[in-house]
Amino acid sequence: MAVFDSVTELLAYCGNTSLPLWEAVMRCSARESGISAEESWEKMRGRLLVMEQADASYEPALRSRSGLSGGDAEKMQRQFQSGGSISGDFIGQILSSALRMSECNACMRRIVAAPTAGSCGVIPAVLLPYARRFQTGEDELVKALYVAAGFGSVIASRASISGAEAGCQAEVGSASAMAAAALVYLHGGREEQMANAAAIALKNMMGLVCDPVAGLVEVPCVKRNAAGAMNALTAAELALAGIESRIPPDEVIDAMQAVGEMMPAALRETGEGGIAASPTAIKFRQDFFGA
Repeated sequence: MAVFDSVTELLAYCGNTSLPLWEAVMRCSARESGISAEESWEKMRGRLLVMEQADASYEPALRSRSGLSGGDAEKMQRQFQSGGSISGDFIGQILSSALRMSECNACMRRIVAAPTAGSCGVIPAVLLPYARRFQTGEDELVKALYVAAGFGSVIASRASISGAEAGCQAEVGSASAMAAAALVYLHGGREEQMANAAAIALKNMMGLVCDPVAGLVEVPCVKRNAAGAMNALTAAELALAGIESRIPPDEVIDAMQAVGEMMPAALRETGEGGIAASPTAIKFRQDFFGA
């Protein structure tokens, strides 16, 4: 069961109770789960620790069984550490972190589905580099995860977080919206700015199809996590500058679901359309699985 069914309801609850958004989500989630707020906090803290451990335990030499994934995060890290990247260390860390987590998923390591395994790289990719840059403490990161969870819960209740149901806009798009809201929180933004950031991020990925090569959550999924992380940063920056989504967040979520329902089945995680239907992808599938 979702904590809140709309962003409007979530913001109104915060206003009526004078609770910060993260605490409103935590308390309502704990109540619905039948646990104490302290237990809920420890569960969320555990998710943060898994994200940190997965990032720290990344092995550049590890490859997925298909051979499609592995080693790219190390390439990205070498690029920005050498001073040769276009956008510098912070952006480089975000891109590298997104690839690390997604490659860990493809290589069957332990990750946090946030909100899905296929989109697991987005949220940690913005939170962990942010924490290193701004020396953010653990408690604030846990609170940011509650903010992300609050918006993710609304998306899951009102629309979908499933690529098979609504395309990759519902997976990486939702993760990007969650991450954008969390970033706004960490940087001192208001609840309304968090909501605007989530809406902007989701709009930016509207219509994104789910077309995994050979049905594996690797290509193009891993690199889309990097794009989703950068989209979250963009949306957060816009919202913090006072830029609003002209379309209310709930209407954006509804539109995403409607777009997902319009997508043909070939573009919803079946591996039958998009780049999954390219000659190279078809040949790989035949070679890997057999004709």
